[in-house]
Parts: sequence; C-alpha cells; structure tokens
Amino acid sequence: MRFRRSVETRPALFEDNKKGICMSEFAAGPAGRIERVRALMAERGYDAIVVRDEANLRWLTGVKGVFDYTFEFPHAAFITADQCLFHTDSRYLNSFEENTPAGSPWVYDMEEGTIPGWVAGKIAANKCRVCAVEDDMQISFYQGIQRGLEDRSVACMLPLMHDDIRKMRAIKDAEEIELMRHAQSITDAAFQHMLGFIKPGMTEKQVRNELENFMFANGADSLAFGSIVASGPNTANPHAVPSDRVIEKGDFVLMDYGAGYCDYRSDMTRTVVMGEPTQEQLDLYALVRRTHEECVAAIHPGVEGNDIFKLSKKIIGDAGYGDYYNHGLGHGVGIDIHEEPVLAPRNERPLVAGNVVTVEPGIYLPGKFGMRLEDFGVVTADGFDVFTNSTHDLVVI
Repeated sequence: MRFRRSVETRPALFEDNKKGICMSEFAAGPAGRIERVRALMAERGYDAIVVRDEANLRWLTGVKGVFDYTFEFPHAAFITADQCLFHTDSRYLNSFEENTPAGSPWVYDMEEGTIPGWVAGKIAANKCRVCAVEDDMQISFYQGIQRGLEDRSVACMLPLMHDDIRKMRAIKDAEEIELMRHAQSITDAAFQHMLGFIKPGMTEKQVRNELENFMFANGADSLAFGSIVASGPNTANPHAVPSDRVIEKGDFVLMDYGAGYCDYRSDMTRTVVMGEPTQEQLDLYALVRRTHEECVAAIHPGVEGNDIFKLSKKIIGDAGYGDYYNHGLGHGVGIDIHEEPVLAPRNERPLVAGNVVTVEPGIYLPGKFGMRLEDFGVVTADGFDVFTNSTHDLVVI
C-alpha cells in the first residue's frame, strides 16, 4: 500500500470574488465547494459520499490539468464530515501532488486492489450506515461496492445523490468565472484571426483546422468540444459536421466553437457572409440578433430558464419563423460544455447569481442557409455579465 498524508502545494491562483456572485455563506474556491457538499450531507443524513465523475472531482479538488476525461474512471473520492480521501493510481499520483491547491484537505491513496473494494473498506472503517453515490455511477462499480460490503459483513445504505453535485456546480465561484473569461478571450481572438483567413475556395475542414490550431497556439490547452464549421446549405443543420464542401461566394459560414483552459470551457457561435449578403440574409440575421439581445437583456436572478426560452420563441415566431428555430436557447457551461441550468422548456427553476449560461438563438432554412448568434456569460445580482467580446454585426468577408 502506498499512502500519502501530505502534499506540497502551490498558491491559489485567484483571490476571492469581488462581484458578490458567489454563495457568500461558504468559503471561496474548492474549500467552499467541500463545505457545500458537507452541508448537503448533514441535511440528508449521509455519513459519506462516493464520487467518480471526473468533472465533479475536478470541481471538488480544484486540481488543474490532471484529469484527462477518458471515461476510464481511474479515480474515486470518499468524503465524510472530517475526511477527504482520494484514490488514484501511479499514472496520476505525482501530478495530483504537484497541482493540488494550497490548503487542500485531500489525502491521496494508491491502495492495491479494486477501487470498489477500497470504497467498501472506507465505509467499514468509518462505520457508515448511509453512503450516497452518484446517479450515473457504473452499475459494475456500484455492485462492486455491494460485494465488498458483503465480504466484510457490513450493512450500509447506498442511496443515489439525485445529481446533487452537478446542481451545485451550476453556481460558479470567482475562480471558475475567471477561467471561463480567459477561455473566451482565446475564443474571441480566434474569431478575429479567422476573419482574415477564410476565403472562397477553402473547405469547411480547412477552416476548422485553422480555427483549432490557432486556439492551441494561443493558450488553449484543449477544445471545448468538436468545432462546428458549416457553409452554404450546411449552415441550416445546427450541429453540422465539417465536410469537404468548398466555400462559395454568397455563402453564410457558421462557426460554433470554444477553447478549453484549465479544464473550463468557452462557447461561441458567429455567422459571417462571403461577399455582399442578400436582403433575405440581412433580414433574418437582424431578427436573430434582435432575439439574442432582447433575451440577454431579460436575464436576471429570479427569472425562469423556460421564460427566457419562451421569449426567444415569441420573437422569432411573431416574425413568422417559429418552425425554423427548434432547439433550446442556451445551456450552462463550466467543466462540461453542457451543464445546468438550461434555457429551455424543461427548466422551471429560477436563475440565480453565479449561473453561467449561453444565449444562442438561430434560424435554419433547409436547403438554403441558417445562422446562429451565441455568447455566454454569468448571471449577476442585477443582470447578465457577458464574457464574449466579438461583434454582433454581420461581418462581410
């Protein structure tokens, strides 16, 4: 068994939030996140919780640049009222120790044997009677914990957490917000670069490659998601896959992309036109822009996500294009590119300060063209602070 009780840590990167958009009753950063989890544990009567999801682990630990999101699930956290235990393996241990924030409560462990067996051992050692687990935990892992408890003749309830940690992640703290602002600054710079790069005769794939290469060369350490670059009739497909289609004069070119920075994401969509636009292109772009800007102006704490969505549907529907706008208005962004909350019919919960969401209305005319305009930002005490700085004007190339 290899057990590390102390690690040499680096100073924290960011100061406390100055805008008052964090949950003020908790400490800032990872320490506050642990406090929030423990408050929930006390409320629910949990003796411990087990966490496997890497985005949740990144959020809880504050460790940057170590999680690789391969869906191997090589780690597990075991949290009690007074312990934060983390099981990993030799591929990651040194990196965790080198990148753990100052003052971290986490103790790293490489105990041999299966991770479910390790969890069962911790449950037994701590005499836990209720140990909650994530909703999306692998069935085989859950059953492994059960077998480990049976082997130890230990009885313990293993209730599901009902997505509790992901819901907590919907309220961002100062450090998270600054990381996303930085990711967006890379994304904005990439758009400016592409305005001087895109030419008729290029393929969508060539544009995609240049876009992504620029982000990596200018500070991104990952892509937020697989970039969408579409042209001409392909822009009518909201999630078009970049193809070998050659960009032509008169085409709309749509770019939906983002940079990853220290495990946090940005998300932005801009639509440009190759040569002078038609009146129809101008009119529909103006409608999408008006929809976007009116919805952004309507965002504030207390308004429900579905109400902002309904506003976007009304504006576009009243103009006669409701049948050509059939996706949600926006979604949360953070460690994952799609997080809570959403601006969509299913979200009847009010927005709160600290929510980070996109606003991305679009219109898509099959066989002709489509367009989308997307920014993202944070809900503040009195409105919405947009991270995106790129122009809303229809850029003619």
